[in-house]
Amino acid sequence: QVQLVESGGGLVQAGGSLRLSCAASGSTFSTNAIGWYRQTPGKQRELVATISSSGITNYAQSVKGRFTISRDNAKNTVYLQMNSLKPEDTAVYYCAAGASQFKVVAGAIEYWGQGTQVTVSS
Repeated sequence: QVQLVESGGGLVQAGGSLRLSCAASGSTFSTNAIGWYRQTPGKQRELVATISSSGITNYAQSVKGRFTISRDNAKNTVYLQMNSLKPEDTAVYYCAAGASQFKVVAGAIEYWGQGTQVTVSS
């Protein structure tokens, strides 16, 4: 069983940067694909980025070139580096674990974190 805890959210001005962390516990962490989702009131949850157990990454078009997902299996941690932030990036960000990137994209999530708030002001 994997348990996830997000951190690193906060308030930042447009054009600024934040790094989110997703700390995991559980011996099976390194075998999981991880996705970062974000959700804004009145809008459906959006998959922002995914990373496979081997480090293959994919991004939503809305964040491509600005966000970078990475993982450090030795620390059981996944990161989301967010640069050139825009007000539209304001949301609660969640990390989620699945057996593969395909399952994460499909919404077949095994474990969810509690979320961390990101607010980008203009």
